[in-house]
Amino acid sequence: MIDSHCHLNYKGLVEEQGEVIARARAAGVRGMLNISTREREWGEIIATAEAHPDIWASVGIHPHEADAHINVDTEKLVAAAQHPRVVAIGETGLDYYYDHSDRAQQQASFRAHISASRETGLPLIVHTRDAEEDTLAILSDEMEKGAFPGLIHCFTASGAFADAALELGLSISISGIATFKNARDLQETSARVPSERLLIETDAPFLAPVPHRGKTCEPGFVADTARFLADLRGETPEELTAATTRNFFRLFAKAKAA
Repeated sequence: MIDSHCHLNYKGLVEEQGEVIARARAAGVRGMLNISTREREWGEIIATAEAHPDIWASVGIHPHEADAHINVDTEKLVAAAQHPRVVAIGETGLDYYYDHSDRAQQQASFRAHISASRETGLPLIVHTRDAEEDTLAILSDEMEKGAFPGLIHCFTASGAFADAALELGLSISISGIATFKNARDLQETSARVPSERLLIETDAPFLAPVPHRGKTCEPGFVADTARFLADLRGETPEELTAATTRNFFRLFAKAKAA
């Protein structure tokens, strides 16, 4: 298995990062993509990836942080992405649920990340919450300027959004939220995402899946999400983990090369 989105340098994991990584490996996790959300994190997240051959890094600015990172433009992202352990751009996107940053600035930052993805060829990691219409409008507009690879991470949007994202050529990553009893719509969507476009993640230290709800989430818990999804989709756990691992390395080709 690959945990395609975790935050190993966040509070709750960083204090015992070595043990967290060891538990993930023991659970069958073959690799972890360690995601950045602020510029000041880039150095330590890359350093973690440098120290472990099965961990890779991203560089990006979360939409919550857009107001505080007006200076992070495409040029800066492209430069940071030259590091051999950086395999993705993001996470980026739009979050209108909290509105921690001005919406226009979120949109400008999102477009800068897309340009960096297009220029580097590295996949774009997209966060969207309560912003389906604008997220899709920007993705569609930018895709017309030139194709770029991408992933809708921690998918919680509508089935219609999933269809539109897939039509644009993007992949979809499912987190432990799919295991929650009240996530019926998400479960329906997760069951029909094409096998070749599906990835799995934890978003650790957040969103621990059943049966770990209420605990600090760890990359090793991706195994629980994988088992749940396999049952939901009528697949064996081995089939699902093989497909999602294959999809990860196809999308994040720089990780495979590393």
